[in-house]
Amino acid sequence: MTETTKTPSVLFVCSKNGGKSQLAAGLMNHLADGSVTVHSAGTKPGQSLNPQAVESLNELGIGITGEYPKPVTDEVLDTADVVIVLGNQAKVEPREGQRLEFWDTDEPSERGIEGMERMRLVRDDIKARVRKLHAELTGD
Repeated sequence: MTETTKTPSVLFVCSKNGGKSQLAAGLMNHLADGSVTVHSAGTKPGQSLNPQAVESLNELGIGITGEYPKPVTDEVLDTADVVIVLGNQAKVEPREGQRLEFWDTDEPSERGIEGMERMRLVRDDIKARVRKLHAELTGD
């Protein structure tokens, strides 16, 4: 008898789904290479992605062309094993048996750091968290 293992699924949520949750999803997709199903969404989706978030991923060779802000839906919530809420503006009610984490990410603007320097620091903070989560989900 062979044991089938379900591919773990993670949903990254922030308020606008234009920056932090898109960074996390892009980083996880790149790292997991199919070993984790990845979704991102926003509680109040914006109109477009943050260009600096896109550029900060491009610097790592990670493209997220075709991505756009999406709303949190019951369908995507129902499929996620783990829900990660980035920042402190988004609020999500987890489903029964679902793991919910809040990532209070670095906010360099509070220290007067802006622009691409800020975005790189945010990206690198999220990248370290994504690596840890990936290892937990896949056993790698």
